[in-house]
Amino acid sequence: MYIVIAGNIGSGKTTLTHMLARHYGWTPHLESVQANPYLDDYYKDMKRWSLNLETFFLKERFRDLLKIKQSAATIIQDRSIFEGVYIFAANNHDMGNMSDRDFDTFMGLFQSMMLVSQKPDLMVYLKASVSHLVDNIHKRGRDYEQNMQLDYLRNLNQRYDDFVQNRYRGKTLTIEVDDIDFLHNRKDFASVITLIDKSLNEIEYKNDNKLCI
Repeated sequence: MYIVIAGNIGSGKTTLTHMLARHYGWTPHLESVQANPYLDDYYKDMKRWSLNLETFFLKERFRDLLKIKQSAATIIQDRSIFEGVYIFAANNHDMGNMSDRDFDTFMGLFQSMMLVSQKPDLMVYLKASVSHLVDNIHKRGRDYEQNMQLDYLRNLNQRYDDFVQNRYRGKTLTIEVDDIDFLHNRKDFASVITLIDKSLNEIEYKNDNKLCI
């Protein structure tokens, strides 16, 4: 089985990925943000470096998908290739940071990759307000994130909501995280587990019915 934890910058994806991997015994697959050599340059000059940044992320996420496809273990992944394309790259294009020509080339590459890739069995979307995201971003103290514009986070939030509600065709579970603390509060984490267990049971029930047909 293949599960993705989706959500905006600072929503708690990596933390929850680690916690669920320990709880269920799943294999975590984490996004290597620090390894992107364009990240610092991108936050200084988005228009110059957006295509480089997004292409590097696309390459890394596609390589991850190929590894996941070959694995017999249950994988839980911190952010999917679909978010990178339909939210972050699309946002850069609409903000004018990526030209139409570059974006068309980028999307053509992505669509070719999808011919040999798979959707996750479950996408868990951590929905958070901009103020909640900003608090978490400040707490973790990454230098390149500290001057991030509120409009940028707000645009990403709107894109996430539209993507999960209207565009993505796979199975999703939305968890609103503003008023919970699954890291420090056991009851909050237990409530998250209950929701995920319910979704997993629905997936197994659907798969069992397919086998019986």
